[in-house]
Amino acid sequence: MTDSILITGASRGIGRTTAEHFAEAGWNVVATMRDPADGTELATRANVMVTHLDVTDEQSARDAVAAGIDAFGAIDVVFNNAGYGVFGALETIEPESMQQQFEVNVFGMLRVTRAILPHFRARGEGLVIQMSSIAGRAPFPLGSVYNASKFAVEGLSEALYFELAAIGVRIKLIEPGVIATDALGSSLVVHRDDELAGYRDIHAALMAAFEASGAMAAQPALVAGVVFEAATDPGPRLRYPVGPDAEMILARRRESDDESFLAWLRSVYGV
Repeated sequence: MTDSILITGASRGIGRTTAEHFAEAGWNVVATMRDPADGTELATRANVMVTHLDVTDEQSARDAVAAGIDAFGAIDVVFNNAGYGVFGALETIEPESMQQQFEVNVFGMLRVTRAILPHFRARGEGLVIQMSSIAGRAPFPLGSVYNASKFAVEGLSEALYFELAAIGVRIKLIEPGVIATDALGSSLVVHRDDELAGYRDIHAALMAAFEASGAMAAQPALVAGVVFEAATDPGPRLRYPVGPDAEMILARRRESDDESFLAWLRSVYGV
């Protein structure tokens, strides 16, 4: 029986590339996105079903899971990929923007996971793959809201690691560094208030760091390959870093105390 995967945020970037990777490997793919019109080309593949899923809408998540099961008979893996980044000095970020960051990056992930769990529990098996980030293990300047969302993903996934094992379900975390997608474009929201002069230097440093990291970014195909590795790895491994920058930062974090690690990051970011 062919394995099936449901992917959120599959209209572009990592989600789109991952959907194509799994389809080419012979998997059935439920490619979900807010506007299915963005997946017209994907939908031409015989083993891909494109359907609507807005991770901020619980009924939408349940409907997409049901549609995937109806199309392919079962879903074996869910890849919670949908997300974006909010950056800026905390004073400049309105509460609505903070809440929306968590609605998508954290509560959206929880909604989709809750929607698939009855199916996994009935089958006694299943795999949830979470799109985290190196930002879930190390801070960015002006990244308090985004970092908080990704640290939350790490924490909830560690807790679910134990909880889901009770029903035969595994969970895995993908932790990319900088990837060459529109995460540095339309999926990145940067707040700024030029009247708050005290933040100008750190804002300039952040923009310079984003620009420099874009030149060194790995390709989405690298992430897709690691997601496939995680999906086909039957073992209990939890974390899958992606990219040399992620490996380097995580190694430095393991080897350093907090003060030394944060001092090193200050030098890296020029703050």
